[in-house]
Amino acid sequence: MKKFILMAAALLAMGTAEAKTVKTSFEVKGNCDMCQKRIEKAAKEVKGVVSARWNKKDSQLSLVYDNKLTSPEQVQKALAAVGHDTGKFKATDEAYKKLSPCCKYRDSNKKH
Repeated sequence: MKKFILMAAALLAMGTAEAKTVKTSFEVKGNCDMCQKRIEKAAKEVKGVVSARWNKKDSQLSLVYDNKLTSPEQVQKALAAVGHDTGKFKATDEAYKKLSPCCKYRDSNKKH
């Protein structure tokens, strides 16, 4: 009986530590449809991301993720790695230079 109670308590404790699907959004710099594809692909490749949708009009990425597997910071690091600045992480100059000319959002002559 004591083993049963301990086992039940352990299972109950594990149940309270279940993953939670979380929704958030944050800014990701970009310009065009190519940016949108790149941003969404990079975000979705992060383990734990359920969905990612970037809106080029307001430069916001809507993200749904499993908070036990990833975080917005991990997703933002992945986006910076492919050349897109976020609120917390800036893409390296090397990653940014790899973007197509139409994707160069840091160019002050382009509309953002």
